Amino acid sequence: MNEADAIAQLKAGNIAGLKALMDIYQVQAVHAAILITRERAMAEDIVQNAFLRSFERITQFDSSRPFGPWFLRMVINDALKAASKQRRKISLDTDEEEIYQQLIDTLDAGEDEPEDLVQQSELRQIVSEALSKLSPQQRAVIVQRYYLGLSERDMSNVLDRAPGTIKWSLNSARKRLRALLLPFID
Repeated sequence: MNEADAIAQLKAGNIAGLKALMDIYQVQAVHAAILITRERAMAEDIVQNAFLRSFERITQFDSSRPFGPWFLRMVINDALKAASKQRRKISLDTDEEEIYQQLIDTLDAGEDEPEDLVQQSELRQIVSEALSKLSPQQRAVIVQRYYLGLSERDMSNVLDRAPGTIKWSLNSARKRLRALLLPFID
């Protein structure tokens, strides 16, 4: 079932459409929430609640627009709220390492030599530590731009902020991340 059919089913009161949307967006949404909150269980709860809210509020959704940005807006906002409330504690488990690997996939040369794997692991750890030092809001814009691949315009819609504010936030987050990573750049 495609996205439009799933939304039509939801608007008709058929919850079966929600499963199709979950199949499309759940993994991406959980990964984005983990990158912001830094806690897998919390991220999964956030995404589950966002799916339930999307079912409850589907009548407010404009079917002429894509579902993804509307849904991810809920996830990102809830992840930001949760991250702001939680203490700054860092837990790096295997699942998070896999997510950070996806974040830096563009740096992969495609070779699986042992030396390359060690370098990738070290790079993943460095990026993870640098991201953990960003504020939740800075992590959110980095995740949206570089992990979710959203344009600044899409980010503006997701966060319900002016495009100029998004540009400033993204620039600020990039500067901070660059400063944190500068000691590791050859």
